[in-house]
Amino acid sequence: MKHIIRTCMAAMVATTLGTGVMATAQAETWRMAHKMPPDSIEGQLFQYFADKVEEKTGGELTVKVFPNEQLGSDDTVLEQLQIGTVNVYPEGSSYLQKWVPDVKFTSAPFLFDDREHWVRFMETDLVKGWFKTIEDEAGIALIGSPTAFVRGPYRVMVTDKPWQSLEEMQGTRLRMHPDELAAEAWRHLGAEVRTLAWTEVYESISRGIVDAVNSPIALVEPMKFYEVAPHVIRHDEYPQGMAFMTNAKRWNALSDELRSQVLEAFADMAAESEKRMMEAAEKDLETMKAKDVSYSEPDTSDFVARMESFYQKMEEAGELPEGFLEAVRSTRETN
Repeated sequence: MKHIIRTCMAAMVATTLGTGVMATAQAETWRMAHKMPPDSIEGQLFQYFADKVEEKTGGELTVKVFPNEQLGSDDTVLEQLQIGTVNVYPEGSSYLQKWVPDVKFTSAPFLFDDREHWVRFMETDLVKGWFKTIEDEAGIALIGSPTAFVRGPYRVMVTDKPWQSLEEMQGTRLRMHPDELAAEAWRHLGAEVRTLAWTEVYESISRGIVDAVNSPIALVEPMKFYEVAPHVIRHDEYPQGMAFMTNAKRWNALSDELRSQVLEAFADMAAESEKRMMEAAEKDLETMKAKDVSYSEPDTSDFVARMESFYQKMEEAGELPEGFLEAVRSTRETN
């Protein structure tokens, strides 16, 4: 009898231990890479997302954040994202043009009337089709909508060569990320474009390699660009969001409950982004003005007018996605 009891107890202990091991094995840790300093507004929001994921999932899924390009630059991280060694990479949608070139038009300069117009455009079947193709062909899916995170909250040029009109901007040596549409657009506007990594901007301006960089206003102070380029000019080049890219296979392998909880964490962070971005922009502007940094909001209607011919020529040459300008026009409010 004692032997039977001991055998049963041993079986219960083994089952309990096995269950514990299984529960531990089910808990996942995801790696999230980004290029921003951890104390920047975006860096803080990315960590906020990671904390919310752990909270919402009860620790069943945790996200370890690697800032400052610790896991590599864009191309390296995108490759890791495809094979699943990086699980989350938040960046602009245009970085996905590597697989679907048309995606670059989600950041078409000086084309959208305002953020609301851009959001409506991003919700069209045309754009959703681009992201679906990326998921099917590249294995990269998106967590939530790429418009939900408010990046910016608006775009500026930080420059050591101040200007107040398109004519005065001519010849500005402008740092550009690897985006041929943006590069061609700014060449059309009269800038001399030079492609450089984000982390090379400060030194490049300091050494006179470039005069200026386009940036969300919220990143200017954390990156200290104003120390070498003391003029901040709001131009509202295009509205910005953040595509939270993830490995599609790993994302779809999560249970419905876990995916729902991650999306809740994403929604919380997105709401927080709008609040924090506005607060940070106002605070940073005050800080920079106290350091003799100039800030201006010139009329950029001449930029918009110049770009009309740019898009018209592309359309006539068959270089725009089919239905693109129609999607832009149909989502524009007419009243």
